[in-house]
Amino acid sequence: MTKGKAKQVKGKMRETLGKAIGDKSMQRHGLGEQLRGKAQELSHKTADKFRKRTGH
Repeated sequence: MTKGKAKQVKGKMRETLGKAIGDKSMQRHGLGEQLRGKAQELSHKTADKFRKRTGH
């Protein structure tokens, strides 16, 4: 599992827990963590494609 995917899973867990206990702040933090994880994952995919095309 990549770091980005791990952040997404952790964020989803935090969001779900926040919903269960009624903590809006925890829900927002969970959503934010999911978005950071998605961005990190996309960044790695883009870098990998660049490396493959340039041979670096």
